[in-house]
Amino acid sequence: MPVITEIEDLKRIYKRRVPKMFYDYAESGSWTEQTFRENSSDFDLLKLRQRIAMDMDNRSTKTTMVGQEVAMPVALAPVGLTGMQHADGEIKAARAAEKFGVPFTLSTMSICSIEDVAAHTETPFWFQVYTLKDDDFMKRLFDRAKEAKCSALVITVDLQLLGQRHRDLKNGLSAPPKLTPASIANMMTKVQWGLGMLGTKRRFFGNIVGHAKGVTDPSSLSSWTAEAFDQSLDWERIKQFRSWWDGPVILKGILDPEDAKMALNVGADAIVCSNHGGRQLDGALSSIRMLPQIMDAVGDKIEVHLDSGIRSGQDVLKAVALGARGTMIGRAWTYGLGAMGEAGVTRALEVIHKELDLSMGLCGRRSVEDLDASNLLIPEDFATRWKASA
Repeated sequence: MPVITEIEDLKRIYKRRVPKMFYDYAESGSWTEQTFRENSSDFDLLKLRQRIAMDMDNRSTKTTMVGQEVAMPVALAPVGLTGMQHADGEIKAARAAEKFGVPFTLSTMSICSIEDVAAHTETPFWFQVYTLKDDDFMKRLFDRAKEAKCSALVITVDLQLLGQRHRDLKNGLSAPPKLTPASIANMMTKVQWGLGMLGTKRRFFGNIVGHAKGVTDPSSLSSWTAEAFDQSLDWERIKQFRSWWDGPVILKGILDPEDAKMALNVGADAIVCSNHGGRQLDGALSSIRMLPQIMDAVGDKIEVHLDSGIRSGQDVLKAVALGARGTMIGRAWTYGLGAMGEAGVTRALEVIHKELDLSMGLCGRRSVEDLDASNLLIPEDFATRWKASA
């Protein structure tokens, strides 16, 4: 096994082993990809405050997220198509998260179904849903998640419209993927990936095909996807979705203080400060830059998590120090999955945990519960350089 010391190591292996179509799907943003880049680079503007001669013994990264005990303030974010990054990808990622002690979030657009993942794990996982038009499909999806004993529902609220991702269009990446001579030729060079895909029966969208009206096979999925998302979504509709689920609900995709305040009114248990990894509105501010404003608006009234741009344990530390109760990682665990399957996801979590643990100690803290803004050196205009006009 190669020596893996950072998430970037996994990314390099991932790029070699996975077809370009699926690598580009994960490693890209919308339009010019400005927001995609700044999600990560804005973390670099925050500096850690080193402290010495302080008791760093018996450190703990344990905390809770929506009442669930976690080994560190990290959950695996929902990522669509991960069963195409590696055969049976969602099952393998869920197993890695379960063994490590962090939540796994299954995407509605997963290749492995809710039932598949539940059958291969023991710990309840989180389930992510989109805001779709079809009430019958949505209610049955909720019922399936309840039957699988999912412990929290993550409602993605920033995908009424699909941001244009140039690389996906050029690669023919859609639901289902449109294979081209170039993509087929590239896939043929990824022997290990190809053998894995030949050895599994799970190659299509398991939560949709055979469950959504009119979607009986992959060929009928494209038209359903084009019509499914509800562009008329409003807060009353989100409130309705909340009423269909009797467990914790997390709203993912909040990037504005006013929307964070509105989330309080629909009974959400937590919100995720997120811009969908820079895959929706290009030109929006990074999640980490918006976090202080959201914390000021609602931080003492609702649990706030942060998603988009996290590639290290130091990034997790910075988000928690700015007030986030937890974080979500998407690309980091996808790199690990594509690189080495379940072992790769485990390695990604180990890397982030070690970085968080050691950096926390060098900042003079023994518990993530004790992290706060005093552990950071923050540019004076970090949260105020850009503000919406009244």
